Amino acid sequence: MTQTTTLVTGGAGYIGSHVARQLRAAGEEIVILDDLSTGFKSAVLGGAFVEGDTSDRELVMKLMADFNVDSVIHFAAHTIVPESVTNPLKYYRNNTAASLNLIECAVRHKVKNFIFSSTAAVYGMPEGGIASEQSPTCPINPYGTSKLMTEWLLRDVSAAAAMNHVILRYFNVAGADPEGRIGQSTENATLLTKVACQAAVGKRDRVSIFGTDYDTPDGTGLRDYIHVEDLASAHVKALHYLRNNGPSVILNCGYGHGYSVREVLAAVEKANGHPLNIAAEARRAGDPPMLVAVADKIRSTLEWEPEYDNLDVIVATALAWEKHLLEHPAH
Repeated sequence: MTQTTTLVTGGAGYIGSHVARQLRAAGEEIVILDDLSTGFKSAVLGGAFVEGDTSDRELVMKLMADFNVDSVIHFAAHTIVPESVTNPLKYYRNNTAASLNLIECAVRHKVKNFIFSSTAAVYGMPEGGIASEQSPTCPINPYGTSKLMTEWLLRDVSAAAAMNHVILRYFNVAGADPEGRIGQSTENATLLTKVACQAAVGKRDRVSIFGTDYDTPDGTGLRDYIHVEDLASAHVKALHYLRNNGPSVILNCGYGHGYSVREVLAAVEKANGHPLNIAAEARRAGDPPMLVAVADKIRSTLEWEPEYDNLDVIVATALAWEKHLLEHPAH
């Protein structure tokens, strides 16, 4: 077998499925490994699919050999911050220990390229609410720590083995495939745009704003929202970058500007043509007033140019997907 393949872990999940679709559209051979704990088989639109876990060493090694894997894009992870606080072992077991197994298998199989799905949570609460790749990493919850530990694993392994990596630190991912094929399907999701769109279509009775007294223009939290399709294209470009012998690098994934909670909710109301039932509640512990990326490095390093940097577009695609799910539940 001479054709090389990219292993996409968590490729049936929200972000992973969008990346897998774009990889296929770019002519890449892929094999998806997903345990379907939060992903959906219906989100797999092409490529080989194997149901399984990244902690299963025998399975991972077999996949790498059978499919001649030369690159790994690693999404498989638990991502709910409050749950990580109440059940930290679940997050260290899956996000860190299982990643260690995957990285070890990659080294043994002589995988050349590794792309890791990390998070802005590694920054914790950066000074001024703005984070560059050089900002100190100081996570304030086990989710962020579990991801940072995997970053360290990749850093040290790449220094000792012939494997380069790109670490992509996501800010707030939102939206769905503009053609309506896939989107965020997790029912108990905590992402604001998803929650607001669920409320807009009647799946939730209200939307809560946690904190209205922050030092921001309208008193609510400010976040850097990135459309999932733009985030997916960054992964495709990252793979091409590594294939062209680009050195290991860490990159923020955001637009470099933010929207407040109230602005997002207003955009959902505008798109849906009806007001939302909004409840103001106390601040949540650990929520920074503002978290926005310094996002120049990803543009220059990967020659990445976002196409969907528009709140109305982000919300419209998210709402369209939520309406789709009313008639076609994910499975």
